[in-house]
Amino acid sequence: MGKEPADARAPGDVRSGEEAPGERPAAGRPAGDLLDALPGWGAATTPVGVFRLVPVVLARDLARIGRWMNDPAVAAFWNLAGPDDVTAGHLRPQLDGDGRSVPCLGVLDGTPMSYWEIYRADLDPLARHYPARPHDTGIHLLVGGVANRGRGVGTTLLRAVADLILDHRPRCGRVVAEPDLRNTPSVSAFLGAGFRFGAEIDLPDKRAALMVRDRAYRELL
Repeated sequence: MGKEPADARAPGDVRSGEEAPGERPAAGRPAGDLLDALPGWGAATTPVGVFRLVPVVLARDLARIGRWMNDPAVAAFWNLAGPDDVTAGHLRPQLDGDGRSVPCLGVLDGTPMSYWEIYRADLDPLARHYPARPHDTGIHLLVGGVANRGRGVGTTLLRAVADLILDHRPRCGRVVAEPDLRNTPSVSAFLGAGFRFGAEIDLPDKRAALMVRDRAYRELL
């Protein structure tokens, strides 16, 4: 399953989101405070294996993520194909920022196989395009290898990650995403993972499907 953003503003960009009063961590506070200490969330046991979000370390992970970004199925929606410094330019603002967006490897049974961005949608430019609520949490995803695409792995992991967010972020009432409307496998995966279609929204470089997983309906969908 390839994924999301076709827009050059880089959804989840930590440099451009508006700030809520009292939300910016003071200098020296650990990254992840805005996402309730994501690095400590732990593992999720899923039907496809034990899954964990591991925050990106640039020196360790850049080559792998850059290789995934150059997969044509991924590049069509992420627009980050090219040398590793293109990918690094996307990652560094998040890694050096205030923790409102945390890039992660998705590690399944010990093997890195996907890339995720978990971000505060209410503090992101996305919030200008839909009726955001405090602590809305967003997901961007790409599955890195063709062996894990088209057989339901992405759907299973989306549900697991949404559950991790809702379990560890008690103030978050909704998990949201904004896949490109043209990316029908991604939209289908979100639907299969318990998200509902909220609206079509116009973002700077794409028309997107606003997908929402509501805490209130978590046990029903």
